[in-house]
Amino acid sequence: MAMPPDSAVDAEALLASEIQELGSDVIGLQEVDYFLGRSNNHNQTGNVATVMKASDWAFAPSLMGSPDDDWRNPNSEDAKIVTNKDPEALPGYGIGMVSTIPVTSWHRLDLTGSPVGVFMAFPVDGKMKKFYVRDHPRSALAAHLENGWLIINTHLSFVPGFNLLQLIKIKRWANKLGVKDKSKILIMGDMNIPFRKIATGFTWNSLVTGKTFPSWQPKVQIDYFLSQSLSSTDIQSTIHAHAGMSDHLAVQIEVATSRSRD
Repeated sequence: MAMPPDSAVDAEALLASEIQELGSDVIGLQEVDYFLGRSNNHNQTGNVATVMKASDWAFAPSLMGSPDDDWRNPNSEDAKIVTNKDPEALPGYGIGMVSTIPVTSWHRLDLTGSPVGVFMAFPVDGKMKKFYVRDHPRSALAAHLENGWLIINTHLSFVPGFNLLQLIKIKRWANKLGVKDKSKILIMGDMNIPFRKIATGFTWNSLVTGKTFPSWQPKVQIDYFLSQSLSSTDIQSTIHAHAGMSDHLAVQIEVATSRSRD
């Protein structure tokens, strides 16, 4: 979601338009900045909360500083969960969640980054060039909602295999957070796993089916909503068209039984 400084005004208008069109109760954000210079020193998660008029938001830094510059791993002195009730923290980059439904508690699971990176292609002067990109620590951010739901948001490693190990840890963690009704547990996010059967495993279901990345010409699905109890027939899902705000398509579900949208 980081935007160049000279497009800040247009980006803010586009963000407001997209968020209002979604009309979601809960939004999970990946690759968001917290007071970084490259995004005009905005709290991007807080900006989304303002547009939604949300009661609660939280940001979980994956790294301190900007991923474009020198950065470091979070340490014991850094705030691992920054919220609207305690917004003081150093600038960083990570994931966020915003909810119009009151959040009774936030939880974080730290996920170690891969010790090796990968070569990734990026457009430079009209040509695709490969660069070695090192991985960084990841996390999962969970919200206990006042209505009894547990929503977990994450952004997993881009290193094949390592992201699957991270997802397995999140699935185990999800069942240890005190929600007995498994139909009220959701895991969502950018999982960087292009094979749906691998992402779901044997005991979880994918509630969305469709290509989500890259947004301008989708070729694979790497963004998911996972549930142990619900199936695609229990919900209404939408993969929204490319609107210019992200290199991923926005994925949305509506759970009819609770009349809530995520």
